[in-house]
Amino acid sequence: MQVNEVEFYSRLLDYHNILFLCHRNADPDAVSSAFALSEAIGGTVGLVDGSNRVASLLIDKLEIDVVDTPDPFDYDFTVVVDTSTSAQLNDIKLTNYCVIDHHMTTALTENAEFFLHRNAASTAEIVFNVLQFMEAPIMRRIALGLMTGIITDTGHFKHANPSTFKTMADIIEMSSVEYVEVLEMMAATPQDISMRIAMLKSAKRAQVERVNNWLVVLSNVSSFGGSASSMLVNIGADVALVGTSRDDTIRVSGRAKRDAVSAGVNLGQIMEDISKHYQGTGGGHAGAAGIDVIANMDTILFECKTRVCEILKNKKNPSIL
Repeated sequence: MQVNEVEFYSRLLDYHNILFLCHRNADPDAVSSAFALSEAIGGTVGLVDGSNRVASLLIDKLEIDVVDTPDPFDYDFTVVVDTSTSAQLNDIKLTNYCVIDHHMTTALTENAEFFLHRNAASTAEIVFNVLQFMEAPIMRRIALGLMTGIITDTGHFKHANPSTFKTMADIIEMSSVEYVEVLEMMAATPQDISMRIAMLKSAKRAQVERVNNWLVVLSNVSSFGGSASSMLVNIGADVALVGTSRDDTIRVSGRAKRDAVSAGVNLGQIMEDISKHYQGTGGGHAGAAGIDVIANMDTILFECKTRVCEILKNKKNPSIL
């Protein structure tokens, strides 16, 4: 059942031992959202399977207490944060739970007691609205976290909308945290040499397909697929699809430029549709999405590429003269 912000926090007040659960390799949007809710309502921040570099820095700098690989059965209620599919939770069993999320596809809501979903650029923006309805103070640590979550999830505002900028302005005004403080904190994130190697390998293995004046790029790496697909878009791809493998599961991370999305590419819908044929999970946003299936990597990459190329073949790329 979909609820609004007031109903969301009102229902949570009925529970005393709440787990705010983040997806695997949790990003700053997930961690900051879980942290802000735990501070305002009370509860525990849980990481299913670690966190990424910036989120780990956030946990360290803000001294956030987290529990690794928590068991939902040890808690009265679980709030699944910034997560759309069970695969992102490593398919752990959930008992009583709700969802707060901003992704286009939210399969986890089907069995949830209730859920709060908004088409926002980040979950942090939705959480900020919940705190506003609660009349909860926006303390410095909460502000730093939410601002970091918004900045990273919008690609430094490349995927932001007017309400995103308004939310950022409101957080800054209410907390007195300056925007430059967040940028400086993020800039202090140490570079991971294994990530740098993955980016170089991704570029080396890139397969470029030209569709009129659109460039669709495929590649594969052992890890950091999301970062690799973002990097390929940054260096010239209109759409990038990068495959990674984990045990028997193949994951394809996709990123698309705004012009490609405006032309009709919706990676979230493409990933969701393809995943259904393989009993997997897929979804996300129009410009950033992922799919997890048990299949051949080349097959899945080819299917994703084919769907993208079909959409773009009769469309003009406005950024090309």
